[in-house]
Amino acid sequence: MKILLIETATQICSAVLSVDGGVVARRESDTPNAHSTCLSVFVDEVLREGAIKPHELDAVCVSAGPGSYTGLRIGVSTAKGFCYALGIPLLSVPTLLSMAALYYRQHPDYRGLVCPMIDARRMECYTMVVDSNMNILRDTSADVIEAGCFDEWLDRGEVTFIGDGAEKTRDLLGAHPNARYDSSFQLSAEGMLKLAEVKLRDGKIEDVAYFEPFYLKDFVAKKSVVHGLR
Repeated sequence: MKILLIETATQICSAVLSVDGGVVARRESDTPNAHSTCLSVFVDEVLREGAIKPHELDAVCVSAGPGSYTGLRIGVSTAKGFCYALGIPLLSVPTLLSMAALYYRQHPDYRGLVCPMIDARRMECYTMVVDSNMNILRDTSADVIEAGCFDEWLDRGEVTFIGDGAEKTRDLLGAHPNARYDSSFQLSAEGMLKLAEVKLRDGKIEDVAYFEPFYLKDFVAKKSVVHGLR
């Protein structure tokens, strides 16, 4: 099973080639606003490194959001282009679920809960709560982070907060004795690997023509601050 995995929902731009459950090639960058210039190059490089021709791919899986509006558009458009041209299935995985899956993949002995958090500006974060069996205990939501807002889960046991939203909320949530933070965690397309394989086996594919990213919040264009523009 050969799947191209694409992650562009945050500042991280990641392309991973998986073959039969393993990672054979990856390219990743955390350079801000570089998705449009990096992604196509990364895809070409991982296919070359893995000695896989585009027509040999079984599917392309893309991180579905929430996250950066522009980043999601770039990732989804690229994935759609490959799937349409090659006539192969398009798969998608929620970004926060992918983050949790990657954390458990990297820490196979951890049995606490994971709360992936993506910075949504100001004191708001996109969040989810997942257990070690990949059950979603609290679905994706946009939350204004306040002291005590995760006590329902923290009172049950250890919760590890990961992602760029976790660091900015550490002072509010870190006082609870069951709160843990992993500042070394970095999002990667690898997190979608197992979830993508299951979806492909189960035939849970997206409509290439109509699939849209999960933005969660509407895109709002900011008023120009350049003198003379309205």
